[in-house]
Amino acid sequence: MSTDNFVVAEAQLLIEEARKDKAERIKALGEPIQLPGKPLAIEIRNNVAWIADNTNVIRKTNLESGKILQIYKGHTGPVTSIAFCDRRPGSGDQEIIVSGSWDNSIKLWDTKTKEVISTTPKAHGDFVKSLHVFPTLRLLISGSADKIVRFWDLSTLECSDPLKSLGFISSHTRPVECLDGETLSETSAILYTGDTMGVIKVWDLQLADARWKATLIKTINNHRTRINELRYGHGHLWTASSDETAQILPQVPVDPTDKSIKSPKPLEHPMAVRAILPLTLTTLGEPYLLTAAGDVLRTFEVSELDDPQLLSLLDAHAHDITAIRLWIRQTVDENGQKLIEPWIVTTSLDKTLRKWKLTELLQPPKPETNAPKVEETKPEIKASALTEEEERELAEFMDDNE
Repeated sequence: MSTDNFVVAEAQLLIEEARKDKAERIKALGEPIQLPGKPLAIEIRNNVAWIADNTNVIRKTNLESGKILQIYKGHTGPVTSIAFCDRRPGSGDQEIIVSGSWDNSIKLWDTKTKEVISTTPKAHGDFVKSLHVFPTLRLLISGSADKIVRFWDLSTLECSDPLKSLGFISSHTRPVECLDGETLSETSAILYTGDTMGVIKVWDLQLADARWKATLIKTINNHRTRINELRYGHGHLWTASSDETAQILPQVPVDPTDKSIKSPKPLEHPMAVRAILPLTLTTLGEPYLLTAAGDVLRTFEVSELDDPQLLSLLDAHAHDITAIRLWIRQTVDENGQKLIEPWIVTTSLDKTLRKWKLTELLQPPKPETNAPKVEETKPEIKASALTEEEERELAEFMDDNE
């Protein structure tokens, strides 16, 4: 072993030891649910979470008890993305779950029976990294490490055949990491695609002759590197990037001569921002933004987009947070009264899911002690046949893959 490799290995051992110490110290924080694998994607419906992980499965889990209710088995690689769609168009029943995996396939599952409805085995030429469903259009979008964005027909969900391709986009030069969009009409939509170079492309989608045609509207180059997550709604694009910023980008036409309109400044973080949750885009509709950088959860007040205010900083996990979701928690008190409260759910590479009352994030109590903070170092990664993104993901996801 070379001296450089020895130094990197020793540094990594120190980091792992610090994480173990921290995991013990915060083991009861946030009503933790211990997970069998490293969570890579999560969706929440009522008091249940569907969690996709690096052990090649999706687990349906009760958020109150932590009990695993169903296990969806069939993928042969880590499951990196999941999305819901309606069995009956426009019903909002969301009885079908779609999954994408490192095995290059896309699967549709029946959430009532946990059985596979269909498999598209070679949906992409490399890892499937992101999914987005336009429910009323019966349209699935997938993004991949092969740099391609593909369109899939969801109009025949009960059919066991592979999904029918309805078009593709091939203009990205790096893996497509995230997707979001909005339906405009029965035959049109706007689509945002973000890649690992930090490039975001905005597309006008139009249905013509039973195929979807994508026309580039513009390219956004506000980030220096990888887009980890993006959310679009109400005329704004919310982004999280490995360039250590989260950004809020107005997407409505702006008169450049109007000096009263200020462009929001990037929200600086000490390390890569991996996940975001703009509550203004949720059913809650409140002007708050949550971000995850490393193992820390931050809450911002964003009623004034050009002057966001940091409300709280929570040292939430012993390893990087992978996702942030809103949970409308429904419980019954001792008097039999039904209680409905907004909570935040986070998942992490420390193999835990944790739950946080939103009101406490907005008005955090003063800390009783100053617990030592894990100092994350960034060991140098030697060149190999893999890209930098694949090196990082393999190190995080596959070290204990069962």
